[in-house]
Amino acid sequence: MFGKSKNLVGLDIGSSSIKLVELKSGKNGDELVHFRMLPLPPEAIVDGAIMNSSAVVDALNEIVAAEKLKNKNIATSVSGNSVIIKKIRLPQMSMQELEESIQWEAEQYIPFDIADVNLDVHILGADEQNVDQMEVILVAAKKDMISDHIAVLMEAGLVPQVMDVDVFAIGNAYERNFSQDPAAGAVVLANIGANVINVNILRGFNTSFTRDITIGGNQYTEEIQKQLSVSQEEAEVLKLGGDSGGDSDASSTVIPQEVGTIIRSVSESIATEIQRSLDFYAAGASDDRISKVYLMGGSSRVIGLASVVENKIGISTEIFNPFKEIAIDPKKFNVSHIHDVAPSAAVALGLALRKFGDK
Repeated sequence: MFGKSKNLVGLDIGSSSIKLVELKSGKNGDELVHFRMLPLPPEAIVDGAIMNSSAVVDALNEIVAAEKLKNKNIATSVSGNSVIIKKIRLPQMSMQELEESIQWEAEQYIPFDIADVNLDVHILGADEQNVDQMEVILVAAKKDMISDHIAVLMEAGLVPQVMDVDVFAIGNAYERNFSQDPAAGAVVLANIGANVINVNILRGFNTSFTRDITIGGNQYTEEIQKQLSVSQEEAEVLKLGGDSGGDSDASSTVIPQEVGTIIRSVSESIATEIQRSLDFYAAGASDDRISKVYLMGGSSRVIGLASVVENKIGISTEIFNPFKEIAIDPKKFNVSHIHDVAPSAAVALGLALRKFGDK
């Protein structure tokens, strides 16, 4: 599930849409080859689990056909309650020794039957407080969820090569856009999806803390629907700053006051949960200073969310553009549109950076 050879296609099967990114590596860096987003029906994906496999397969087939995709080798990812990520401390040992003993070590940290999960580990390095120990990231994902994801990919004629985790994929996307850590301190990545927020706190480019928060952009939609008695489609438009007449350009439309009040309330709830994540992190790393917060995911585009988060936690906050250092040919792509929806593609781009042979 970790690490950075032939290119793979990054495919993020999210709870509200599928995002596909393919890159081409050249002498001047990475260039965008394919990019497409396609919405999924409501409830097709719930808490990371595929509930409507035929709808997902149909969407995958549509994307593959629309893009005339030739490379069928896929890197994809999972998240949700069926994925457990733990940072643990173990006695110093080699990777081979760790792989031999991890089944026994994992039993005390994983709330599932070990026989029902796939395990992976990554050694972060020596424990700063005790050189006789090392810090390790342990990941467990339920086998049935992995199998369901593999099944829909294969039914769509795709070949899964890498199975990652959303929080690590956004870490890859961040690392690609910064050749060296630009901050004197830890950095927070918050991927705000429709139903879940993936939080990844990095020290340098190493994951120090992760948390999945069960709140997301659908809460904006639900509150707008409930309080203003509008349809889900109208609420989605209003959420991103359009009007119910169909103008959804968030950069040019003034939000009606009542919509703004609802959005502000939900944004405060999201900011509170991000603050709680920072509090949890600080409890175990009190000497670390958080220097920057990057928001990504489709719901990060909600007007004013970044400023609400920044005011709540008192840390500089901005929307992350995963295509910042990616070459985009204006003859092939609508560049302004891609940069407008770019935050939604952070996971997919992070996955597209994976290569054949990655573990």
